[in-house]
Amino acid sequence: MKNLYEPGQLVETTVVAISGDTVFIDLGLKSEGFVDIADFKDADGNVTVKEGDKIKVYFVGGKHEELHFTTKIAGSKTKGDNSVFENAFKNGIPVEGTVKGEIKGGFEVMLGTTRAFCPYSQMGYRQRKEPSEYVGQHLSFKITEFKNEGKNIVVSNRVLLEEQANAELASLSEKYAVGMTVTGTVKSIESYGAFIDLNGFQALLPVSEISRSRVSNVADVLKVGQEVTAKIIKADWKHERVSLSTKELEADPWDFVAEKFSVGDKIEGKISRVADFGVFVNLADGVDGLVHVSKLNVERNTNLKKVFNPGDVLPVIIEKIDTEEKRISLSTVVSNEEQDNAYEYMSSHKDDDDGETYNPFAALLKK
Repeated sequence: MKNLYEPGQLVETTVVAISGDTVFIDLGLKSEGFVDIADFKDADGNVTVKEGDKIKVYFVGGKHEELHFTTKIAGSKTKGDNSVFENAFKNGIPVEGTVKGEIKGGFEVMLGTTRAFCPYSQMGYRQRKEPSEYVGQHLSFKITEFKNEGKNIVVSNRVLLEEQANAELASLSEKYAVGMTVTGTVKSIESYGAFIDLNGFQALLPVSEISRSRVSNVADVLKVGQEVTAKIIKADWKHERVSLSTKELEADPWDFVAEKFSVGDKIEGKISRVADFGVFVNLADGVDGLVHVSKLNVERNTNLKKVFNPGDVLPVIIEKIDTEEKRISLSTVVSNEEQDNAYEYMSSHKDDDDGETYNPFAALLKK
């Protein structure tokens, strides 16, 4: 039977069966095509395809009245027959070769019985090894130059690895889209967040996205190996960066602020953060209010961080609630006795000058 395919021709087809060492593919013909199962095994020996999968393969030739295809070309065993490599060059088909040794500027690579040259710059991708470590390895390449009927062949391992990496990223970008909820495992913990493993791809869970409550130390709430369910909030596949949020999956405490708090309420909250413009006070999990510096009864240019400390209890009054902007304005609650004591202290120390601005009124609030 005359073959309908040329050696090296790319064919898109479907896996119809897997038996023993053979993967059978649908060609729409009376005879089936087949691919050696070794072409579909990963580094751990696992078969990466199943019945019904769409695959791309290259035609090799006829064998036992069946058509033989491959995912890459190993080369001709007939010395001087380089037609298969010319086809591979024209059609961008990967070829297999063995790195025989180092020569000037790169490596000598044997494609079957045909010699090829791979420049140093075209061997490996990202995590490169020492040149001597590549010698003796059987690798896949793309033919980047084919001249003088195959007497001058230049190959690149890097180009092929880049293409594979880009294809994997394209697949990941389809699998992991912004807005999706995913489950992964904590791979490592840093001061700025945790890296979550999503089936081999690591995404960042920033510390600010872990919880609606303030998280000071990531290690206090997450452990390496812990399973985490999160929402994808950002994806920059060009730079291979994906950001996650577990906070987004929590109920928003601001949805209940109007029910829990009213203007005029007096509350004892803990200071969560001190800024130059005021003091933030935690009123409930995930809900902070701000006492602006103008409401703190401190002298102008007072260094608030020397007066107030995170964790200190501060009685406050709610002055304004803006649920849309998620802001609560507060003022301090001061008893008449504390106010009198503060003014008395200030009067008795008005001539003191220790080089620092000190506010006894605010200090008394912390007692």
